Amino acid sequence: MAHPTPLRRKPVQRRSAERLARILDACAELLDETGYDELSTRAVAHRAEVPIGSVYRFFGNKRALVDALAERNLDRYVRRVTARLRDVRTGDWRAAMDAVLDEYLAMKRTAPGFSLVDFGTQLPVGAPDADPNLRVADTLTDLLAPRLDRTPDAALRRAFLVAVESADALVRLAFRIDPERGDEAVIGEVRELLRAYLARVLD
Repeated sequence: MAHPTPLRRKPVQRRSAERLARILDACAELLDETGYDELSTRAVAHRAEVPIGSVYRFFGNKRALVDALAERNLDRYVRRVTARLRDVRTGDWRAAMDAVLDEYLAMKRTAPGFSLVDFGTQLPVGAPDADPNLRVADTLTDLLAPRLDRTPDAALRRAFLVAVESADALVRLAFRIDPERGDEAVIGEVRELLRAYLARVLD
């Protein structure tokens, strides 16, 4: 499924791509320090050590900037999960789901700005079709279906969407209890819930 990009223009040259990366890195750091409401494009430009015009070259406003950070987070997450799946036997969906959850938790604990933005789920969503959990579920379906010997049909997409929505709510609960690491007991329940629910579809 195609999703619109928040970028006004995509970088073509290496220097432009590096500048965009610095802008997104600065945005992530400032989100941790000040939160979304206090974030400004001017502050991001100052932290990234680029002219304010460089920020506006890529983004129309701070919402587009944060959306791009969420998109980069998802791209990085998919790469991490893909790397983990190389060691998972085809058809072993429990190990695959462990990789999906473990890599999300690792980013939640270590990636700057991720605790507030992750893939966009923590901030108000504009259009209904921009639902980030739907995007995550679609991405995971397309990534995992070939490794599970499954067809990425509507039933599988619905199952992953329910799993993503459920896990998202419970992981947020875990990090409300323990903001640094996530409450291990709740995370254990998330793992059991995912296995019990998906067994009906994947076994």
